[in-house]
Amino acid sequence: MIESLHGVRFSDEVRAALKAKTPIVALESTIISHGLPRPENLHVAIEVEAIVREHGATPATIAVIDGQAHIGLNPTDLEVIATREDIAKASIRDLAIFMAKGASAATTVSATAHLACLAGISVFATGGLGGVHRGAQESFDESADLTALSQLDITVVCAGVKSILDVAATLERLETLAIGVVGFRTLHFPGFYLTDSGFTLEHRVENAGEIAAIIASRSVIKTNGSALIVANPVAKEMNRALHDQILASGLARASTESIIGKAVTPFLLEHFHTQSNGESIRVNVDIIKSNAALAADIAVAASR
Repeated sequence: MIESLHGVRFSDEVRAALKAKTPIVALESTIISHGLPRPENLHVAIEVEAIVREHGATPATIAVIDGQAHIGLNPTDLEVIATREDIAKASIRDLAIFMAKGASAATTVSATAHLACLAGISVFATGGLGGVHRGAQESFDESADLTALSQLDITVVCAGVKSILDVAATLERLETLAIGVVGFRTLHFPGFYLTDSGFTLEHRVENAGEIAAIIASRSVIKTNGSALIVANPVAKEMNRALHDQILASGLARASTESIIGKAVTPFLLEHFHTQSNGESIRVNVDIIKSNAALAADIAVAASR
């Protein structure tokens, strides 16, 4: 555990849970700072933490504030991440740089998972994974999430990957990197906004107890050097016709405006937000709440 390391701060709640060895769920902070509009972002962050507690676990929202990595945020810290204008976005490669500079940043999946594992937290709830981007055969644009999760023993509950990515290529990379994937009550790999991205999974689980058994088995046979992905589809997906229309128009605009590389994903996400009349935000909120609840159930089951 990194509790004694310089530059890392634990909330009182998380520190107590670690000491008592009670269930904890890591939560990323990028959705708070960059994924949702204000002031809804702060309200959702508070609700998500409350959901984790209601399901018997301690929430550990992770972020970097003024050069310190925070494992668990108190109410003031949450407000900082939700409202301050100087909050950057930190991937795993950025953590040491932001900390050395005394900067503040919300953590992506890769950075959150890294800090969670260092802290001894093994269950993590997020919205959607990063993956292989469209056109990656030319741009080599692939999320650091995949590389990080190939090296970390953590269970990640997510709603698959966003449909704006190359889903087929992402699934291939997950297999190559030996990152396990199970569908929660489904064999259809979810596409974030959609319950079915069009790709089939090999493994399905029905409850948190089954997932806890897999986690234990991974530990016994030493296949836990990489992550386990629990793909949890959103209960009510976005209207598919609307989704397909917005995606097509977004990709066309990106091409016309010569938006390439890392700029494509934030551009397309913003396009979804502005063109869906709030529907994409509704799905985003539903996803993180559902994933937080399931992650807490898994953490509780695994602790037994």
